[in-house]
Amino acid sequence: MGVVDYIQTIIDGALFGATYSLIGIGFTLVFGVMQRINMSYASTSLAGAYCGLMGQHLLGLPLWCAFPLSIFASGLIGYLVYLTCFRFIPVASPLASLMATVGVLLFVEEMIVRATAGTPHNFPAIFEGNSIEIGAFVLRADLVGVFLVGVLTMILLMAVLFRARLGVATRAVAQQPIAAQLCGMRLQTVNGLTFVIAGLLGGVAGAMTGAAVGILSPLITIPVTVKGLIVTVIGGLGSIPGAIVAGLMVGAFENLFQALRSVSERDIYVMLLLFAFLVLRPGGIVSPGRGRD
Repeated sequence: MGVVDYIQTIIDGALFGATYSLIGIGFTLVFGVMQRINMSYASTSLAGAYCGLMGQHLLGLPLWCAFPLSIFASGLIGYLVYLTCFRFIPVASPLASLMATVGVLLFVEEMIVRATAGTPHNFPAIFEGNSIEIGAFVLRADLVGVFLVGVLTMILLMAVLFRARLGVATRAVAQQPIAAQLCGMRLQTVNGLTFVIAGLLGGVAGAMTGAAVGILSPLITIPVTVKGLIVTVIGGLGSIPGAIVAGLMVGAFENLFQALRSVSERDIYVMLLLFAFLVLRPGGIVSPGRGRD
């Protein structure tokens, strides 16, 4: 492989990395508000994509309808996860919430296997145009589409967080929950809506993952969960800009490792990348560096 091929590989990976960014943002959004990790987030995002695909088939709708159905279903599942794993579990028992979400992860994975008999299902591509040639580089139209949808979703999320009243309430609860309550904000309502927003983001990520890969398979549930957690740690827990950068970076490195080694070894090197960040920058990629003790 030449230099152009390596750069091409990194670009393709970064374009697909937009889906990792969305998953990482979802993890970060929930952690920022609840100070807890929702381990079932990636699996419920893919479950939303499955629901969208199933709904499109059952209702006999055009293929593109699988995308909005996926987003809606994922938002609904996100709220159900809040009700079952967070709403009624005491704040003083964070481990109970964590284990509850692990249970939901395993439950959702098993349900997908049962519903699909463990076989992959084709997912429609979001764009089926010709590849785009820019100099010596060729950009796949479907990956460009995935990247653009991811960027638009992130812009919309930032607009909601910094312009809408819901976003102000979410940030207030994340920073000072008691003060937010004293100002009249209802914690349960804000938390529930945060899970819905994170679910909608996950629906976009799940649908984009299916569109980019071309299939939905039960085998990708755990890998996507692991990649989402890696992106969250590398980006810094609670940092949305960090999750965006980390998602693109993990996608690029994953594709590069796959080209240099093989698809069976790429995750080993992604794990080593995570280990390097935990040692050198435990606070995440956008946090200020700390001196050694």
